[in-house]
Amino acid sequence: TFPMKLWLLVNSPCVRSVRWDARGEGLLIDQGLFEQELLCVGPSAAGEEELFKTKNFGSIVRQLNLYGFYKLTVNPMGNTVGSGPSSATAGGDTSYADGPLHHFWNPHFRYDRPDLLIKIKRLTKANKEKLDAGLEVTSR
Repeated sequence: TFPMKLWLLVNSPCVRSVRWDARGEGLLIDQGLFEQELLCVGPSAAGEEELFKTKNFGSIVRQLNLYGFYKLTVNPMGNTVGSGPSSATAGGDTSYADGPLHHFWNPHFRYDRPDLLIKIKRLTKANKEKLDAGLEVTSR
């Protein structure tokens, strides 16, 4: 599923374009690097396996929104206030942005809680109606 792909990416030592924020409660995505590294846009894309079925970063943002991720404001330093798992923030290095840096948050997507991933549901019209009515939404 999309949330599981994100979890694997943000925790992969090989992926530089997606990382945890300083608190381990949100995603920081370097758009330029993400497009090169994961969407096969640009020179470094040769022979890469297609992870997402799009080359458009806007489609990734749309998926994030569909799964209940909210976009937060990134301060000029490219990080967020607070302390968190330093091992998850690439040693605190926030200076490698190749393009716009995007910060996304979902209450069930956290560094220390992989068990919460099952709570992230795609926000279809039917699922939204169930959630609004206070009912539980089950995965397919």
